[in-house]
Amino acid sequence: MAALNITPSESLSFILVGFPGLEAVHIWISIPIFLSYVIGLLGNFTLLFVVGKEQTLHKPMYLLLCMLALVEMGASTCVVPKAMWIFWFNWKSITMNGCLTQMFFFHTATMMHSAILVTMAFDRYVAICNPLRYSTILTNARIAKLGLAGLIRAVLFILPLPLFLNRLPFCDNLIIPNTYCDHMSVAKISCGDITVNTIYGFVVMLIVYGIDLMLIALSYSLIIRAVFIISSRKAHQKALNTCTSHLSVMLMSYPPGIIFSMTHRFGQGIAPHVHIILANLYFLIPPMLNPIVYGIKNKELHDKVGKYTCRI
Repeated sequence: MAALNITPSESLSFILVGFPGLEAVHIWISIPIFLSYVIGLLGNFTLLFVVGKEQTLHKPMYLLLCMLALVEMGASTCVVPKAMWIFWFNWKSITMNGCLTQMFFFHTATMMHSAILVTMAFDRYVAICNPLRYSTILTNARIAKLGLAGLIRAVLFILPLPLFLNRLPFCDNLIIPNTYCDHMSVAKISCGDITVNTIYGFVVMLIVYGIDLMLIALSYSLIIRAVFIISSRKAHQKALNTCTSHLSVMLMSYPPGIIFSMTHRFGQGIAPHVHIILANLYFLIPPMLNPIVYGIKNKELHDKVGKYTCRI
């Protein structure tokens, strides 16, 4: 049997192919991806600017929105610039260290994103179920500490992933069928045993996202119970309206991520470009639509944004 040609990790360079089989239309595919990225940056920078300038918006809810904006811009910026190099200039090479760095920051940002959504659900629970104690329970300092805790959790859970990948041998196949380096895409092209990578990634997804979704479900079950106790129909509507933005953000964030992760592990019969479309929707849709959702649904934020845009 011929010996395997194993490349030393320090000299490795991977090839990111973008959308396999659709190389001829990469230029056209790049247009909606780039526009989505630019719209997301403009919307989130506008949100950060308005909240930063307006003293009246220096509240826990808007601090959470700013954290969400920063994390979403970070996740998309980890991916889109390199993807554009692939689509526009056909520069597909990425070093092992560059690949692991991109993967670490991207997965850390997405896990941090989930932690912020949990904190936002808790914020809505306190606002509706304990409105008189809201200002004492949720201070800006406490929100900052919760954000720091979410960041530490993300780093601790994600740090093993590049370490696990770095120990794997890679042979002749160095082609990653994706627009960016995610954990399973890189692991699958290894010629070594990836059982540890598969199990760890799946367990992290179940534990972290499972707990986060359970906490969000608990918050909203308590909110629904509190809303039904309220006798006034107008109070019902006002209470539920405060949650619709957060619910919309969750629906744009969790389903694409969960579907992408599950198809990566169990969807062997699915076409490669479908995997990659799901992977790109995962980090493009939320940052593009979230500022629009909150700008429309939140009257206070809508008025402040209007105040600055009308000056232009």
